[in-house]
Amino acid sequence: MERKKHELRNLLSREALQARLDAETEPRTTLSFYRYARIEDPQAFRDDCYERWSPLGVLGRIYIATEGINGQLSVPTAKLADFRSELYAIPFLDGTRLNIAIEAEARSFLKLIIKVRPKIVADGLDDATFDVTKRGRHLNAREVNELLEREDTLVVDMRNHYESAVGYFEGAIRPEVTNFRDILPVVENLLADKKDREIVMYCTGGIRCEKASAYYLHRGFANVSMVDGGIIEYARQCERDGLPKKYIGKNFVFDERLGERITEDVVSHCHQCGKPSDRQLDCANKACHILFIQCAECAARFEDCCSVECRDFNRLPEDERQRKRIETTFNGQRYGKAMPPREPAQRTSAGE
Repeated sequence: MERKKHELRNLLSREALQARLDAETEPRTTLSFYRYARIEDPQAFRDDCYERWSPLGVLGRIYIATEGINGQLSVPTAKLADFRSELYAIPFLDGTRLNIAIEAEARSFLKLIIKVRPKIVADGLDDATFDVTKRGRHLNAREVNELLEREDTLVVDMRNHYESAVGYFEGAIRPEVTNFRDILPVVENLLADKKDREIVMYCTGGIRCEKASAYYLHRGFANVSMVDGGIIEYARQCERDGLPKKYIGKNFVFDERLGERITEDVVSHCHQCGKPSDRQLDCANKACHILFIQCAECAARFEDCCSVECRDFNRLPEDERQRKRIETTFNGQRYGKAMPPREPAQRTSAGE
């Protein structure tokens, strides 16, 4: 019998979901995967995936489009083999690499969300002649380290500025952008006179570089390669093979953890006092919810808020907050996803 559509999505509140997760005693494994492939009916495929994975206790966020699938998941460790079997039972996903997170046992997601989108990576491109499958060369960790030793190699971070703020490959070009659709033209302009240079790109798990490398090859760049499996797989191979890590700091991730540590280096500063810190969080004032960097001392002083204004607003009774939020402008509305990068000396404006 066909299942009702409302059974193929979560109906619980965030509080109920958090309580359910807190009550779990068995370990979970955080992982990601992607595959570019032609999907004729994304909605039907979406429903099929939900029916396959929800009974296994899978949580996470999955995007499906006609161009493929992109997933970040939390799977009960005891069900990991079952999940892999279900995944590989889908012909075009057979053999897909699962990128196991560095801090794999963390509680990373509250619910299972599977959405159909126009693209699995929003790129802003409208070019019918661009073939995403004609991508650049994949590099393992050893090859990456060897190329980074060469002075003529250009390393490009294909992530947003709030991701590269807390970790990066040393010497990388790190564009000041807030989304992937903006980074493609920015990097092309930056490297317009360097099309014959060796270019190595990297991102979190590889999916953005798959598309970016194909795009730049399409645009006439000659030597484009990417870190295979992104930062996640690079760090794993370095650990396995005893290689030095050229990536320093944390790897930003798009789940409840917001980051996983690659090295002990702290490369960023508290947005409020300027002290070294790479603790990223969303402002506790839900009307603001801006992503920012805050040290432990400022977290205590500002109660996990990005400013005095947000802290004081958050202390108000609920009914007063609801009334005042209509007439109040917060940092999250002003800047969008994250505070603009600033030098430590300028980060005192949010202080008391």
